[in-house]
Amino acid sequence: MNKMIRLCGLVAVLAVAAVPAGAQAPPKAIAGPWVELGAHDDLQVRVVMPSDIAACPVVVADGKTIEARQRGAADGAFPITVCSATVPLATKRLTVGGDAVPTLPATINRIVVFGDSGCRIDKKDVQDCNDTKEWPFSVVAKDAAGRNPDLVIHVGDYYYRETACPAGNESCKDSPHGDNWGAWQADFFEPAAPLLAAAPWVMVRGNHELCERGGKGWMRLLDPRADMSDCADTSPPYRLQVGGLNFMVFDSADADDVKPDPKKVAVYAAQFAQLLANAPPHSWLLTHRPVWALGHGKAAGQSINQTLEAAIKGHVPAGLDLVLTGHVHDFTSYAFGPRRPAQLIVGVGGDRMDKVPNPPLVGATIDGMKTTRGFALEQFGFFVMEGQGGSWNGTLYAPDDKMVLARCTIAGRDLDCHN
Repeated sequence: MNKMIRLCGLVAVLAVAAVPAGAQAPPKAIAGPWVELGAHDDLQVRVVMPSDIAACPVVVADGKTIEARQRGAADGAFPITVCSATVPLATKRLTVGGDAVPTLPATINRIVVFGDSGCRIDKKDVQDCNDTKEWPFSVVAKDAAGRNPDLVIHVGDYYYRETACPAGNESCKDSPHGDNWGAWQADFFEPAAPLLAAAPWVMVRGNHELCERGGKGWMRLLDPRADMSDCADTSPPYRLQVGGLNFMVFDSADADDVKPDPKKVAVYAAQFAQLLANAPPHSWLLTHRPVWALGHGKAAGQSINQTLEAAIKGHVPAGLDLVLTGHVHDFTSYAFGPRRPAQLIVGVGGDRMDKVPNPPLVGATIDGMKTTRGFALEQFGFFVMEGQGGSWNGTLYAPDDKMVLARCTIAGRDLDCHN
């Protein structure tokens, strides 16, 4: 992958050549360009442009020009043009408007993982969106980009500014809110710009991207499918075989945590059966809600998601090693030994932290099986996974990258995290 990426985030100039004196400068990107892994063994190249552009910027993949098309018509909530192009997964050299953007290496050795990154403004809670200690996502993105990842995995929940800032509250004064471009730009695209420019992303959908919340923005901006469709609260799972890794990506946004609806369980069970059948060795399941984890507060000691627990029964293949999720706003690991995949929660990107589970994590029973190891920490940060000859070493960094909060080793289904 070309590490010398000359992008300026929100103001990336899309001109291929210098503008002659007196000529009108070409339009600048409002956000991006960025690259995400698509749902059909492809790369999705996207950039947000002004709504009045005459044409999308030129995309060139390994010397071949690829048409970039408008993704959804501009409207009142999204007065922008999202330009999107589909290029082969194995593309090595990629430019948008003449500027280089990242591609995947033949072997992925360094992965940045986090989720739950937006600034919470709702009827129950208001976060200080102007204080990087209270909402550190911009710091997380900048310092994670400095780690030169080959791949970024966001495990869901990008959009949090759901209601207006309360009158007189200076911590979120003048913040945009609602499922519109202003809120998405403030919650995700503006703070994420350095990291979007650093590596391709896997975008996992969270419950904040359900249709009644941030679903319109999700479908227009981040959904990994080439064609934009109407919002639905479930979407088909898909596999990614990239850089020597096998990812199973599953949309669990609508999987109720404590009230398993039999109809939803049946839908998810069918999806798990299709997704996980004949999973290659050492596969990882990427989804938003944890499958095997404990709740906190009033739900302490209880399974956090009974819908997914019920749906996955009978469908766990021998090749599945790890379930990588967010949803719970802390860093928590659960290992069960060789009989069940390990569970890792990395919901530490920016939204308010949750209290870690109260019961001891070692020896806890979750869906009929005791944990052999467990670890929990409620601090903001980002997780860097580095390949080591078939296993992985993981490091949880504080947002400013100056402190190591935790270290992990991942070998097959064995997950060991500690301070």
